Amino acid sequence: MTAAGFGGSLTRVLVHEGGFVNHPADPGGATNRGVTQRVYDGWRRRQRLAPRSVRSISAEEIAGIYRLQYWDVIRADDLPAGVDYFVFDGAVNSGPAQSVKWLQRALGVAADGQVGVATLGALKAHPDHDALIADMARRRLAMLKGLKNWKTFGKGWSRRVAEVLAHAQAAAMGSVGPAPTYSEAGSQRARIEDIAKPPAPIGGSAGTIAGGGGTAVIIDEAKKQLEPLVGSNDLINQLFAGVIFAGIVVAVAGAGYAFWVARRNARNAAIASGDATADLAELPPVGGTA
Repeated sequence: MTAAGFGGSLTRVLVHEGGFVNHPADPGGATNRGVTQRVYDGWRRRQRLAPRSVRSISAEEIAGIYRLQYWDVIRADDLPAGVDYFVFDGAVNSGPAQSVKWLQRALGVAADGQVGVATLGALKAHPDHDALIADMARRRLAMLKGLKNWKTFGKGWSRRVAEVLAHAQAAAMGSVGPAPTYSEAGSQRARIEDIAKPPAPIGGSAGTIAGGGGTAVIIDEAKKQLEPLVGSNDLINQLFAGVIFAGIVVAVAGAGYAFWVARRNARNAAIASGDATADLAELPPVGGTA
């Protein structure tokens, strides 16, 4: 099974997407071959057809939806063999704009999420599509690892990326890669909207907590109350020293938390832009030709 243009790429993508599911915990509701009931309803309306269950979707309708929503959006007909399939699968799983950003960052052009003249020109000039596909895979894996549901779906996502990478590289070399396999976890959508964000700081912004927030105010008030009494007796002296120490602890802890938040936010920005990369050695081995 080779990914030759749209037909071959779609065949492989549909293996990863699986069949009909209607899990109560899935906000997308009833889904068949990766097409949700909502998307199918919109497609039927566009074709001036009566709505019906997505369970009854035809092969022709599936192909039409995938071509319209993904293949044409990423201009896959203008992409070389292997690159077209990798970007297409990424578009289906994580959205066209995000998948195109991985391509653009790998090419070293502005990452606006749209394939245009600059992207196609850089792609034409790129000397090694095999290496380019690997670069995109590193960026895709980095985003997946940054999502809040990585622990739940990471194993399936990793398997999918490994298989897509292997086949895309083989296609770029005019060969055949491993057969695609289905896993429920691997079929789950991996959207940038699900990126893991740091919890909201107590009292507001990271800057607030760096100064201690409400705790710092209480400590400062206690310090003001005790300071005039310092030297009057040992108990007051001990209490004042304790307040000073507590203030230092709060300030250090707050600054540490603010630093962690800043680093996490920078990492999230790199993931969203396609700058972040991960080690492909973390992907599972794949085998068996299609």
